[in-house]
Amino acid sequence: MKTVMAFDFTSFEFSPVIHLPPEFEIYDFSSGYDPDRYRSSAYGIGRYNERRPGMYSTEIFTGSGAPREIHVGIDIAAPVGTPVHAFYNGRVLLTGINAAAGDYGGTIITEHLLEDRLIWALHGHLSHESVRARSIGESFARGEVIAWIGDHLENGGWNPHLHFQLSWRRPDRCDLPGAVSVSDLASALEIYPDPRLVLGALY
Repeated sequence: MKTVMAFDFTSFEFSPVIHLPPEFEIYDFSSGYDPDRYRSSAYGIGRYNERRPGMYSTEIFTGSGAPREIHVGIDIAAPVGTPVHAFYNGRVLLTGINAAAGDYGGTIITEHLLEDRLIWALHGHLSHESVRARSIGESFARGEVIAWIGDHLENGGWNPHLHFQLSWRRPDRCDLPGAVSVSDLASALEIYPDPRLVLGALY
């Protein structure tokens, strides 16, 4: 498989997936996660390839061997109901509700053709209503609203945010590992490239 370094993303024009205000926070979860911490803004960015000890404590992260605590997407915090936009032209590949505690809740995976290469994007922690409104195979244009941010009752129990993750590997179900173990990190970074390649320099 080609690595991300072999592909030039700079020749494409991408849309923001969340329209952020001029001021937003950059989160640091490298010392753990406090859902009740003070937040200066409803908007914020959770970093890619960040080790987050103790943050992922539910069964889906701890039930199969080594703890999965290194984040391989980007989190974009925003108020419930905030529109989520397509970063590029594409189609809906898969939709689903990942309902386990700590999981994605409402999830949409999209497929995008960049010149002659396919890439997939997972959008997690969405409202269930916006997931049900999408049909598999449905096409959309860059910048089009494809979903909305869900609340904690439907997004796995998290503060409202979008988990956005790219994948060079076609998912066979509406899921991707949003956090991986240390032993899986090297291969995960090849399969799941830095979302800032399409989202821009968020931090």
